[in-house]
Amino acid sequence: MSGARVLMMDDCVLKIAPYCRKNEETVEVMRWLEGKVPVPKVLAFEREADRQYLLMSRVPGKMACDPFCMERPETLISGLAEALMLLWSVDVSDCPRKRDIDAELKEARDRVGRHLADPGKADPSTFGKGGFKDPEELLSWLENNRPPYDPVLSHGDLCLPNVFFDGGKVSGFIDLGETGIGDRWRDLALCYRSLCRNAEGAYGGKVYPDIRPQQLFEALGIEPDPGKLRYYILLDELF
Repeated sequence: MSGARVLMMDDCVLKIAPYCRKNEETVEVMRWLEGKVPVPKVLAFEREADRQYLLMSRVPGKMACDPFCMERPETLISGLAEALMLLWSVDVSDCPRKRDIDAELKEARDRVGRHLADPGKADPSTFGKGGFKDPEELLSWLENNRPPYDPVLSHGDLCLPNVFFDGGKVSGFIDLGETGIGDRWRDLALCYRSLCRNAEGAYGGKVYPDIRPQQLFEALGIEPDPGKLRYYILLDELF
């Protein structure tokens, strides 16, 4: 979706992407995260004309959505809970990037203004009958219904393909383009949605009936907040 080309090697990954200031911010965050949580190590970052080249170490293990993980529900749920708590345990006092609600809505407003928010890629229930008329109406609702802000280190796109496990433990986080100081419930919402969709067979067709996504909240000792979950899932529809 980013227009990037990714070359996979045995021990490293080269990402070649169109120039974007946001990519430079991501590299800064990745370097800041070294030693705090398991993320790819930045080996080199260069810009040439309108292209950027990011060489990073390869994360070991398997994606959380790998069948090996999906077929072990208890290990999967406990691993995802561990991933969230690991992120939330990081001191963000000197984090170089802020992704709070204001920043998210500003970017969403820009995307809607440039007609980049595609209703055709959203969940069928988001727009149309019973949903919002268009991205402009959804954006207006989001701006007028902001939930209380609960800042932590937020991955920003904590779906199952972006979390890796090795030996039942979190071995790494990838796709850190939205990582920074953000709301706890953004990661919870996107992780929960991803867990539901993967368990239902939305990606690849295989259904995993033994997975109960609600157990994620039980593992975290957190009472689900339907309003906050809905808010951040709807916000993500504009990205």
